[in-house]
Amino acid sequence: MSGAKTKPLKSLRSAFEVIDYLTRSGGAGVTDVANELSIPKSTAHVYLTSLEEVGYAVNDDGTYRIGMRFLEIGETARSQNRLYELGCEEIDRLAEETGELASMMIPEHGYGVYLYRKRGEQAMPVKSHIGKHVDLHCRASGKAILSALPREEVEQIVDERGLIRRTEQTITERDELWAELEKVSKQGYAVNDGELREGLRCIGAPITRDGKVVGAVSVSGPVGRIHGNRFEEKIPKLVKNAANIIEITVLYY
Repeated sequence: MSGAKTKPLKSLRSAFEVIDYLTRSGGAGVTDVANELSIPKSTAHVYLTSLEEVGYAVNDDGTYRIGMRFLEIGETARSQNRLYELGCEEIDRLAEETGELASMMIPEHGYGVYLYRKRGEQAMPVKSHIGKHVDLHCRASGKAILSALPREEVEQIVDERGLIRRTEQTITERDELWAELEKVSKQGYAVNDGELREGLRCIGAPITRDGKVVGAVSVSGPVGRIHGNRFEEKIPKLVKNAANIIEITVLYY
C-alpha cells in the first residue's frame, strides 16, 4: 500500500465508481446509476454513454454492462506479472498432486487478488474468480501474505478493510490476528479452517523475493478430504515446497 496520496480527479473517481457499480450489479440503467452514486440522471447518462463510446461499456436496450475491453486489459496485466509467467506450472503440479484446488494470489491495495487457479480431479467448484479482490484475514493465502508484511502495513490494512466476519471461525479481533500471524511466521504456512466457508479448509504459504512478500500459494478442499496427516503435514509440505520453487524460479529467471 502506498504512503503519501494525491487527491484524485473527481470526474475520474466518479467514472470508476460507475464502472465498479456496473461490475457489482451485473448491469444497470441510468436511473440505477444515478441513485447509487447520488448524481443527476443527466450526469449518469454522460458517464455511461462516454464509457460506451470508448468501448468500456455496452448498452443492451438501456442496461449498461462493462465491456470486454476490460478482459483484454486484465489478461495483459496478468501476463506481465512475473509470478504468473513463471509460477503457473508449479500450481498445475500442486493441483495434480493433491487433487484439490491450487491457487496463486498476489497482494494489491490491501486485498488479495487471485492470479491463477487450477482444479485437481476432486476439486470443489469455487466462487472466487481470477482477478477477484478478496479479504486477506480469512484466507490461508491472505494470512500467509499478512504474516510477511511489516506490522504497520498490516495495521493500515485492518484500519481500511476491517476484519469482516465470514463464519463463526473468522478472526475478527486484532490481538487474535497478531497471534495467528506470529504462528504462521514460525511454521512457514497458514491455515484457514472454516474461516471463509464452513466445511472448507485451506493451507497457504507466502512467496517472497528479496525479503518482500510478492504472493502466496494455497491448496483448498473439504474437511472430509483434508484432515489428519494430510491436513497437518502432507499438504503443508507440498504447499511450502511449491512456494519455495516459485521463489527460486522468479529469483533466477
